Amino acid sequence: MARTIGVVTVARSDYGHLVPLLEALRDHPAVALQVYVAGAHLSPRFGRTVEAIEADGWPITDRIETTGASDAPADVAAGVGAGVVGFARAFARGRPDLIVLLGDRVEMLAAAVAALPLAIPVAHLHGGEVTEGAIDEQARHALTKLSHLHLPAAEVYARRIRQMGEEPWRVHCAGAPGLDRFARLAAMPRAELARRIGLPLRRPTLLVTFHPATLEPGEAGANCEELAAALEMVDGDVVITYPGADAAHGAVIRRLEALAATRPDTRMIPALGEDGYGALLREADVMVGNSSSGLIEAPSFGLPVVNVGIRQQGRLRAANVIDVGYPREEIVAGIRRALTPGFRESLRGLVNPYGDGHAAPRIAQVLGSVELGPRLIRKHFVDLA
Repeated sequence: MARTIGVVTVARSDYGHLVPLLEALRDHPAVALQVYVAGAHLSPRFGRTVEAIEADGWPITDRIETTGASDAPADVAAGVGAGVVGFARAFARGRPDLIVLLGDRVEMLAAAVAALPLAIPVAHLHGGEVTEGAIDEQARHALTKLSHLHLPAAEVYARRIRQMGEEPWRVHCAGAPGLDRFARLAAMPRAELARRIGLPLRRPTLLVTFHPATLEPGEAGANCEELAAALEMVDGDVVITYPGADAAHGAVIRRLEALAATRPDTRMIPALGEDGYGALLREADVMVGNSSSGLIEAPSFGLPVVNVGIRQQGRLRAANVIDVGYPREEIVAGIRRALTPGFRESLRGLVNPYGDGHAAPRIAQVLGSVELGPRLIRKHFVDLA
């Protein structure tokens, strides 16, 4: 009989990474696929991206509300609690044989906690990574200890998972599945992308994504003010995507919406869609902000990235990344350096440290063939002493 594998997606950011794996699992002869949709996907504020999942034709097994009443830290925590309740009920109804979680968001942590008393094994993608400026750091490593299979994106991360006491047979270094999607996305003409965004996309074009650094939520407004001031000081068309549903995201959205309302040739867009975002990675001249996309995906396009602040501190990065602090002068200097012809030229032939764009079939093979049963569920920790 086919094994039922449930894949959890909580935001547009993880959905893009999961699409190639969803395709590989859908086509696997030994797998019956379920999709659990939660978090920002269900929120109109973040573009209600569940509609994109529906349009893509994926079978939505259940929808789980995890968004708190506001972006205050206490409400974010309450949303995690609601997520545990919602995922527990959803998994009890759907009874997947295995669930797949990606990354480090607290909504994913809620799903893992819900699966624990139900004895449903968890496969975790993108474990072992480091982001010292966000609570994601703790959530990610907690997910590692709650999970039974580990599919990290790079060998350095696989080594860290083993160092955390996970049995080596559970760890399979496969690469980042999100890179697979770019090989199959049809090229979108720049004129079509410009029409969709509503900007002429003159050179230079800046792609901006800025999230609160959740270990310093009280600073989100001030830090975003520095970014906005820097963007006022540079020329070019600016496309801003929404932050994730982290604590203090409201301050970021408000400031960047104000920038888009007053700075010529600036647009702020809740969600670009898979093809739109991939096209913008190809067409942009520089990415600015603190998104993991700048470290994981942008290297595949040789796209310069100005990484602002501490959120991605500690994460593996390629030579396309220019790290700067929050002061506007540092951000402007980083943008100007990234836009020099010599810097872009230096990125020709850049190798992405997160994989070769063929991760999804490897992951599907592991998930479709691993032995389900007591050996998988009963974790034993390696003594590192």
